[in-house]
Amino acid sequence: MIALSIVIPAYNEAAFIGTLLERIAAVDLAALDVSREIIVVDDGSRDATADIAEQHAGVRVLRQRPNAGKGAAVRVGIAAATGTHVLIQDADLEYDPRDYLPMLAALRRGDGAIAVYGSRYLNPAGPDGRARMRLGPWPGQSWPAFLGGRSLSLAAWLTTGRFLTDTVTALKLVPRELVAGLDLQTTGFELDHEISAKILARGVRIEEVPIGYQPRSKAEGKKIGAKDWWRALRTFWRFRRG
Repeated sequence: MIALSIVIPAYNEAAFIGTLLERIAAVDLAALDVSREIIVVDDGSRDATADIAEQHAGVRVLRQRPNAGKGAAVRVGIAAATGTHVLIQDADLEYDPRDYLPMLAALRRGDGAIAVYGSRYLNPAGPDGRARMRLGPWPGQSWPAFLGGRSLSLAAWLTTGRFLTDTVTALKLVPRELVAGLDLQTTGFELDHEISAKILARGVRIEEVPIGYQPRSKAEGKKIGAKDWWRALRTFWRFRRG
């Protein structure tokens, strides 16, 4: 049986966190023989994010003060997790919790994969059973954001020797013992790349599964920016050997 620890780093997400938690609760994991715990790490929010999360049954809220960064919040959540596997989920509504199901199904199939990433840049498999690359941005996603993500796939390949279609995905499913043993060090958005680089340096195979995506704008609270691209590049290089 898989015991899933869903770790949600959250910073000023009062507008979205309640809806997200409702959507997570609506996903039927029992059909896959999967139990869950939900851990929201409030990263020094100045709004009611933590209070709203605490109103939802079965949700554990950890308050991190002061604001220390998304990566720091994820690390707190990983340390608190008790499940067999950790799934990292952003606190906004860009990612649909229903995509947990194909990710868990991929994990169940085995095929040598130990970690499963949800990829925004893979289209669902066609009649031949093969998933193909998405060739352009999602509706509402800018070309710079799309091309930034695609270029980081190249950076991952050059530094780790492994091509990932979506290195910045906010849906990552990893065994808890594996991710807890990575000696994570970064505290910002670059933690995504530290996790990937260190997993790949250990020879672990990552399977990517097509998922949906509803990008939000800066005006709607999008926090990642151009400077984070450079940090990602440095992070891949820094941790290319684990």
